[in-house]
Amino acid sequence: MITGGTSGIGEAIALLLAQEGAAVSITGRSRDRGEAVVSKIQQAGGKAMFIPADSRTSQDCRRVVDETQQGFGRLDILVNNAGVFYAHTILDCPESEWDEQLDSKLKGTFLMSKFALPAMIEQGRGIIINVSSGWGLVGGDRAVAYCAANGGVVLLTKAMAIDHGPQGIRVNCICPGDVLTPMLPADAKLRELKWEEYLAGCSNRPLGRIGTVGEIAQAALFLASDDSSFMTGATLVVDGGGTAD
Repeated sequence: MITGGTSGIGEAIALLLAQEGAAVSITGRSRDRGEAVVSKIQQAGGKAMFIPADSRTSQDCRRVVDETQQGFGRLDILVNNAGVFYAHTILDCPESEWDEQLDSKLKGTFLMSKFALPAMIEQGRGIIINVSSGWGLVGGDRAVAYCAANGGVVLLTKAMAIDHGPQGIRVNCICPGDVLTPMLPADAKLRELKWEEYLAGCSNRPLGRIGTVGEIAQAALFLASDDSSFMTGATLVVDGGGTAD
């Protein structure tokens, strides 16, 4: 079950996990994009369903869990990926956009986990992967709400790992750096930068480039597999060295 699975990192994770044999349910607010992702998976011979939902509401989160269990019979993996970004300092951040960023990322992760965990606890195993950000570990310019939300996800991951490890559930976190998704051009526009200028700024890291959604999906596959069987409460940074300085 993947939130924000209709584009970008969420879509890439859905496609890769389905390719590896998982039956995948994806959530999002765009039916057209969601059904397009499901179609890609099904055309490749995989199993998938789209469940339109807003992960900021408990009613929708509970419904997504119920429909996923009804459709596939069980729930083994939850990927909390949904989130939004608006570029602001604390002085110019509207309260509405602060709320939207905190609710989409942090509250959404809380709610989806809250309703998914009982099924995992009952079956004695489960995996939760929370997608945070490099800016959940270090500060970023004009990103106060985004940093706060993603920093919260990092520590929420650790707290959940402590609470639910004895129940056979592993909870880990991925912190991507700049990755080529629809969010980047939108951020460039908000910052009133030309795309070439924006990319040049993003390239100021040891590996000298931005990442791809496929590279983040591979990290999620690792955390979803038995290859990471002794990992929980961990933060896996996939950022081309951006937070190494």
